[in-house]
Amino acid sequence: MIIAIDGPSGAGKSTVAKAVAQKLGFNCLDTGAMYRSIAWYALENGVGLDDSAALGRIAREKQIAFGHVEGDPVPRRVFIDGVEVTDAIRTARIDRSVSVVSAHPEVRAALVDQQRRLGHAGDFVIEGRDIGTVVFPGAEVKVFLTASNEERARRRVLQNESRGIGSTDFDEVLADIVRRDELDSSRATAPLAAAPDAVGLDSTGRSIEAVIDDICARARAARVVRG
Repeated sequence: MIIAIDGPSGAGKSTVAKAVAQKLGFNCLDTGAMYRSIAWYALENGVGLDDSAALGRIAREKQIAFGHVEGDPVPRRVFIDGVEVTDAIRTARIDRSVSVVSAHPEVRAALVDQQRRLGHAGDFVIEGRDIGTVVFPGAEVKVFLTASNEERARRRVLQNESRGIGSTDFDEVLADIVRRDELDSSRATAPLAAAPDAVGLDSTGRSIEAVIDDICARARAARVVRG
């Protein structure tokens, strides 16, 4: 079974996806970490973010891997080309770059192939921006998770503070969220959009636990129907 959770930056996709995976005993795939890893590798190696061909080669040739703790379906570490980038891909620099990198069709084609191979290997909760529309349009459960701009910025600031990574300036984070929404929604290839059959969940003013329980209930119902 595939549970696809799409939505804009800061909507809580990662937190919700990991918790749903743990509750259901599913694997979890953060596709955003894959795009962030490509952005990090490009910046570290002097590759221009407008160089589609070079970015596409990175996405095709550099292995992205996830590290797990035994018995935990949620990956805790991220590697590209053997280098751990778990913290490095969560900085403000990557926040500003990832939407540009992910807009290149060559990058998306390479990473979508990888995501499909991974997803077909078992039960997965997969979160991103085009999972229900492009990567797994046949997913049994599709959710489009949103929240107000201000709520998303507040959560991102708190997250950055707790991790000690990224900007903690509310206005800066809010402006970045609005900018990323525009870039992700207007790109020519696989823009951010809710699948026609996705369930829209607005988490503004709603507890994360309630959102998690809602998605788990939908997954259990879908499994019963599927038999």
